[in-house]
This record gives sequence, C-alpha cells and structure tokens, in this order.
Amino acid sequence: MTLKHLNSGDILSQAVEHAGVIYLAGLTADDLSADIKGQTRQVLDKIDGILRKMGSDKSKLLAATLYFTNIDQKAAANEVWKAWLGSLERPARAGIGVTLNSPETLIEIMVTAAK
Repeated sequence: MTLKHLNSGDILSQAVEHAGVIYLAGLTADDLSADIKGQTRQVLDKIDGILRKMGSDKSKLLAATLYFTNIDQKAAANEVWKAWLGSLERPARAGIGVTLNSPETLIEIMVTAAK
C-alpha cells in the first residue's frame, strides 16, 4: 500500500493520497477578519492549491463537508461555493453547525477528490 502525504506534521497531514483518492484535512481561512464569503473564498483558494500539488483539481471532487460556526451563514457561503464550482458537477456534500477553534473562524472545509 502506497500513501503520499503532503505537509505532514505532529498532528496531521494537509493531504493524503491513497489508491487514487486524495483526502484533504479541514482548512480554515488565514484572514479571520473577513466575513463568511471572504473566508469561504480563502479556503476554496487553498483547496485549489493543495489539489493542484496533489495532481488533481476541483472537477474531481467526490465529497465535501463544510463546518459553520453559524449555520445561518450557510446561504452566503453557498453563493461563493456555487460560483467556485461554476458549471462543474457537484460533489456529495454536508453542511454542519459546529464550534471551531475561535469565534472568528466562520468556516472550515474538508474535501475528498479523485486523482
């Protein structure tokens, strides 16, 4: 069994590939002063970059989980999500209300993609 890890640290790897499937860790925005749309854009940009490093892209998304500190902001995040995907097929997806690391962190996104 061959595994490929990206940026493996003490707690997690940013991404792991196994059998042609890429699993990304949960990602949050760097600029936590941004609103939900801004934070969502930041996270989606990170996803694009990591998938590119792993030899994939958003057209190969299989599943996504979006974690919201305020589920009432889901509609605004969905606007950014839909624009990001454009005309691509949508992955399986869940949106969950949670408590994240800090009150300023509005969204965390975790995705799985094919290679």
